Amino acid sequence: MDRFELCRALRSAGVPEAYYEIQDCPHGPHPSDRYFLEERGGLWAVGVHERGTRLVWERFTDEDQACRWLHDRLTGEEPRLEPPTPEEMDQVLHGGEGIQRRTREALDRALAEARGRPPQEPRADDGRTPPPPAG
Repeated sequence: MDRFELCRALRSAGVPEAYYEIQDCPHGPHPSDRYFLEERGGLWAVGVHERGTRLVWERFTDEDQACRWLHDRLTGEEPRLEPPTPEEMDQVLHGGEGIQRRTREALDRALAEARGRPPQEPRADDGRTPPPPAG
C-alpha cells in the first residue's frame, strides 16, 4: 500500500480527513491535532501533530508498513488485502516443503542450543526420523 492508496482506503472507511495529514495527498483544512505520515530522509515517519508540534511515534524504511500502521490506528482494523495471484498461490501451495525443512532446522538449532550442544548437520531425510542417540 502506498500513501495514495492509504488516502483512498481511509476515505472508503469513512475516516474524516481532518484526522490525518498524508504527504502529497490533498486534504481540507486540518484542526490543530491530527495523525501524520511523511517521508523524512528516506524513512517514513508516522505520529501526531499536536499543538503545532510533530511527535514521531514510529519510523519505517518501507512506505507500505508505514501506511498499514497508520491505517490500523485510524480504523482499528487491518486493511483488506488483495487475493493472491495464481503465481503467489502456487508458491504458497508448493513451497511448503522448503518452509517445513527450514522450520525443522531452526527448531533443531534452538533445541540443541537449549541443551548446550552444537546443532546437528541438516538431515537428508524428511526430518521425521529422529537423529541417532548421542553416545
